Amino acid sequence: MDFMEVTQIIITVIVGAAGISFVGMFFGLLFKGVDRKLAAHMQGRIGPPVRQPFLDVRKLFVKENIIPDNAIEWVFNLTPIVGLVAALTILLYLPFGGFPALFDGLLVAKGDLLLILYLLIVPSLALVIGGFASGSPYATVGAQREMATMIAYEFPLAIIIISIAWRLSIEQGSQYVFALSTLTSVPLWGIVGPVGFLGVLILLFTLVIVTPAELSKIPFDSPEAETEIADGLLVEYSGRNLAMFYLTDGVKTVVMGTLIVALFFPYNLSPFLGLTGYAANGVDVIFFFVKLFLVILFSVTLIRVALARLKIDQIVYTYWVPLTLLGLVGLICIMWDQTIMTQFDLPTMVELLGLG
Repeated sequence: MDFMEVTQIIITVIVGAAGISFVGMFFGLLFKGVDRKLAAHMQGRIGPPVRQPFLDVRKLFVKENIIPDNAIEWVFNLTPIVGLVAALTILLYLPFGGFPALFDGLLVAKGDLLLILYLLIVPSLALVIGGFASGSPYATVGAQREMATMIAYEFPLAIIIISIAWRLSIEQGSQYVFALSTLTSVPLWGIVGPVGFLGVLILLFTLVIVTPAELSKIPFDSPEAETEIADGLLVEYSGRNLAMFYLTDGVKTVVMGTLIVALFFPYNLSPFLGLTGYAANGVDVIFFFVKLFLVILFSVTLIRVALARLKIDQIVYTYWVPLTLLGLVGLICIMWDQTIMTQFDLPTMVELLGLG
């Protein structure tokens, strides 16, 4: 590539990253406002206005940033930035509304999903390190709980990814099965039989239950339990540092919702409507955000309203035993389905039996 092409790529990446970051933060705060409003109505309350998260962030950015006396100042101030940057970086590897990811196949070849799994850990680690650096005993307890929760939900999350990648490796041969471009182009629902369909449903359910823990939402919010440890990890944070952690939570909500959509619902509406051009792009973007809203509704809002906070030992047990076993059952169903489809030519059998 010549100098002009390199310059054009750099400008495209910078502008695209800025645009995606803005969209991620905007919709992250918007979905937080909608989530709080819907949860309030479900509990018989009026609740705050949908714009409340935007007002909170604006207020926090102009308030004084207080540093505790016992804190390690540079670590205390650095961790909110690291967490927010990591969450925004994940967005650059996720497809939005029918458009490929900005970094599709860039920098990490085709192993996008593996990179996303690593980057998902960074905001939680930033919270943990920030909690320890604050010098608060409440934050220390919260950091210990956050580490235990991370260790617990990573195992079922890994099973989900391995199951999907293994099935796609059978279907796609030598193609890059960890690339989101491959995952979105070959929806699982269309390549599995009845037993595999059940397995995919189980994996989807498992990922939906993992999502609240990734976002530290009820019932898996013991690291930040207000009634027990006074907000735990964030007890000493204020001002712009707290605002950045607040934004990180909103962006991670969009990230987890988009990941579920990309893995299990990568469909666009325009092909069914026969649309092309800008009309197709507009319809697909709107359809994507509708899917994203529904995913957040079922994986965050409804679970938060329906269940009470679990203790840390209950959280660890839930992910290490029931959900891990459930994920393995989903994997076994997909493996059995592949065995059945390999040994028996189902379309031919249906035709011979006169059932077609």
